[in-house]
Amino acid sequence: MFLQKNLYVLCGKTIVKRILEPEVMDTWEESVAYDAMDFTEVNTVFVEDAITIGPESGLVLDLGTGTARIPVLMAQRKPQWQIVGIDLSQNMLKLGQQHVNNAELSDRISLEYLDAKQLPYDDNSFDFVVSNSVVHHLSDPVPCFQEIARVLKPSGGLFVRDLYRPENEAIVDRLVASIGSDYDTHQTQLFRDSLCAAFTVEEIIELLNQAGLNDVSVKMTSDRHWTAQRAGCNGR
Repeated sequence: MFLQKNLYVLCGKTIVKRILEPEVMDTWEESVAYDAMDFTEVNTVFVEDAITIGPESGLVLDLGTGTARIPVLMAQRKPQWQIVGIDLSQNMLKLGQQHVNNAELSDRISLEYLDAKQLPYDDNSFDFVVSNSVVHHLSDPVPCFQEIARVLKPSGGLFVRDLYRPENEAIVDRLVASIGSDYDTHQTQLFRDSLCAAFTVEEIIELLNQAGLNDVSVKMTSDRHWTAQRAGCNGR
């Protein structure tokens, strides 16, 4: 392996070196800018895919819920689910509570200011754990994965999706260009930074194994996303 600028070569394969970004997006301006980005299509696909392996009913934990767009969509499609969304950004949660209230779902969605690496919940508490585009914010996802393994029921389901880190800068440039002109300069840079902070599929498999989640399947599910999933015993 040798290093060169922000690239490294491993087994003859050039890989973009991982560049960390802040774990928490907590200023009001950053939170509003993120919430203004139109993730409707991506979020809808995430929710629909998660539902296919989720339980018919039960308690669901959304790690890194952000502005709670995903819990709102899930609650609208699965009235049998009670959903807890957690995040380390108070401003994100403030916006999220507005979305929950506007959707009149405060009786089925609760939002909590918590660290996914140190959850206060009892062992085997949740029937289903989901997380979208959070893992790339973590310098080391293993503690988070270990907490997932702890709070998830033995028969519970898991659905985690995030960006993958491209093999080279040309692919980064192509993916950034593909989002078009709907995003301003700051939003475009956020996307580029997230791609460069993400993990490869091989890295995620190793990290899940370290956390004891070696029964979770991981694969590429788009030109920019990987998905880790395990169906619960009553998943379909």
